[in-house]
Amino acid sequence: MQVRGNTYVEVIRKSIKIIILTAVSIFTAFPFIWMIVSALKTKVEIMNATIFFPSDPQWNNFIEVIFHSPLIRYIGNSLFVSIVTLIIQIVSGAMIAYALVFMRFRGRKLLFAIIMGTYMLPTAATYIPSYIILADMKLLDSYTGLIVSNAVSIFGIFLLRQAFMQVPQGLVEAARIDGANHAKILIYMIAPMTKSSFITFGLMSFISTYNSYMWPSLITDSPEKSLVSQGLRRFFIEGGAYGTEWSLVMAGSALIVLPLLLVFMFTQKWFINGIGGDTGMKG
Repeated sequence: MQVRGNTYVEVIRKSIKIIILTAVSIFTAFPFIWMIVSALKTKVEIMNATIFFPSDPQWNNFIEVIFHSPLIRYIGNSLFVSIVTLIIQIVSGAMIAYALVFMRFRGRKLLFAIIMGTYMLPTAATYIPSYIILADMKLLDSYTGLIVSNAVSIFGIFLLRQAFMQVPQGLVEAARIDGANHAKILIYMIAPMTKSSFITFGLMSFISTYNSYMWPSLITDSPEKSLVSQGLRRFFIEGGAYGTEWSLVMAGSALIVLPLLLVFMFTQKWFINGIGGDTGMKG
């Protein structure tokens, strides 16, 4: 009887967990579901708060956005800038984190404190000096300016440093005795052992750059160089081609989110491991 009672309790606990997780999942996914549903509505149906599902799905909204708007160009701009920025941030972050963890030099702790101190600055406080620097370098309104101004990620340095600190110093010393230089140690030993942290940093950096709005809006003026966030507002909302055609805005927003969903779909395993601090070493 005691065993049967424990079984009932376990079933009730699991049922409660499933109900709670299902409710949270629906609550979390509802904005995306609402966006997809709204993309299939007419303008009249969107403005009617009593209608949730469209009476006649307007698939033509997606066709209109894909083939008769510059949205695909905006997505291409964002993918290009995000990927190049990501590569540079990973390289710079890995090298700085490696130096902070495995190299001994005077002022190492002070350097890390300064780096983390800059992370506490409000992002808006860096806009004016960064804008002046880019103007002096004649990099305004260019992809190069967007990429160079985001070449280093303080968060990435911190995340990789924490991951590198989990690697036994003895392995690094053994590699040095065998004649491996710093580049080989980082590429062939440290990076594979901390792969999850690299992927976590890469995913978060990609999403941040892809969704960036304020800084690209300040330093780029040409419509053809717009990233997705500013392009969506410029063309679809801010007196653009479609004005207040919210069904087309929702269709465009759904297409913009698609690359992020695909990236997360293929990297979620390593992303979760990276958040959990897994460095790929057992025991």
